[in-house]
Order: sequence, then structure tokens, then C-alpha cells
Amino acid sequence: MSDPTFTLDTARLALLASPSDRARAAAGQLADCHPWVPLEEAQAAVVLGGDGYLLDVLHQMLDNERVLPVYGLNLGTVGFLMNRHRGCDGLLKRIAKARPMQVCPLKMEAVDQDGVSHASCAINEVSLLRETRQTAKIEISVNGKVRVPELAGDGVLLATPVGSTAYNLSAHGPILPLDSQMLALTPISPFRPRRWRGAILPDRSKVSFRIREPAKRPVMVVADQKEFRDVAEVHVEIARDMAMTLLFDPGHALDERIVAEQFVV
Repeated sequence: MSDPTFTLDTARLALLASPSDRARAAAGQLADCHPWVPLEEAQAAVVLGGDGYLLDVLHQMLDNERVLPVYGLNLGTVGFLMNRHRGCDGLLKRIAKARPMQVCPLKMEAVDQDGVSHASCAINEVSLLRETRQTAKIEISVNGKVRVPELAGDGVLLATPVGSTAYNLSAHGPILPLDSQMLALTPISPFRPRRWRGAILPDRSKVSFRIREPAKRPVMVVADQKEFRDVAEVHVEIARDMAMTLLFDPGHALDERIVAEQFVV
């Protein structure tokens, strides 16, 4: 949205749909609602599907180094990052009134046991997971200082506020408000140290993981859905130069959903 003449009222919009039958059917119904343009000509995108498909679209944009504002319509299951699908009526007015939320992904750099470097981005979380029945042993450092000399367990993850309600929540990590400027560092099925349940870190933190006994206890790293196996060390920090804009209906913004999720019983 760097163009000063750009507004959602006048934006050239692209329509993207997941391969699911529901999303394809909805795309057919919306085809005549607006003179949609190809994604490469668009200033914003309307995405039909679920959270997973929306993340796929955002990753494609990051890979192409052209990240557009995205307005999601839920035709999946949870739809935490999406708005309610209500058909064609009033859709353009909803988009024009949508509230923008800026989110930054994590930048992950990993070195495997052969010394080969790998890089990827994660919008939700970066997870380190044991590959075999052997317990993973991981040293954790924050801003160059070792904070956990040896975490023994299934692994550990670092989540953004957007991802704090995903895998992080399943691992009993904290839910983070979108504007908290924090990251959740959460162990996965920890065995040692027994009393450590994770940490909430400022999002300016640089977090490093070093695998102990990597040949005996191999570990993979997963940045959202991208996986690299047999890693020796992993470094993660916020990528502020890759900020993305999600669009939400008033009253249904992501920060409100994050707060509401904490009162679900």
C-alpha cells in the first residue's frame, strides 16, 4: 500500500480460490460480482478457502517479493485468519471498510549436519522436532546468551502472535495479542528441565537453537509447512522488511479474535 492513490474503494482486485469444491463453487458465484484482474495486475487479493490456503498464498507472495493486502473469506474449517463468507451482496463495501492488520513473518536460517545452509519464512511458527524415537536435546540462546543449556523432549517452537493460536496453543503455549510485539517460545512435550514451560520474548529477540548429539538425536526444522531435516543449528528473528497486510471486517479483526480465543472454555 505504498501508492498514495491506493484505496480499497478503487483497488484492482484479484480473486483466488483453494482447490476445494466449496471454494471453487464460491468463486463461480463471485465471478460476476466485480471485474477481477490477474494477481500480477492486482493491488489487493480476495482469497477463498481456509487458513492453510491463505498461508500458502502469502508464502507465494513472499517468494515473488510482491506482497499484496489480502482479504480472506472462510470456506475452510476454522478460518481464524478469514472473514465470514456471505456471498456477493455487499462484498465490495465490506472490502472497502475492512480494517488492515500488519503482521511480520519470522525469518529462519538453518545449517544442517553437512554444513549446508537453508532459509525460509514462517508466518505462524518455526518448529524443531525430533526425527526418531530418540529424545531431542536442544540448546536455546536468546540474543547470544544461552538460556536453556539442554532442553530434552519432542522439540520446541517459536511462534508469532498470528501463530500463537495454532500449533503453539496445542503445545500449551500462551496466546499473544496481535499488537503485543512478543514471540512465544514453547517446548513440545518437554522432559527436562521439568519446570520450564516456555517464555514470552520481545519480538526484537534473536533466538538460536543448537542441536546436541545431532547424529544420534536427529532434529528437523519446519517453517510453517517447509521442512528441513538433520539440522545442526537454527537461527530465527522477525523479518520486518517482509510485513504483510491482512484485511478484516470491523469487529472481526484478528486482534479481537486472539483476545476472544482466551475465553473459550
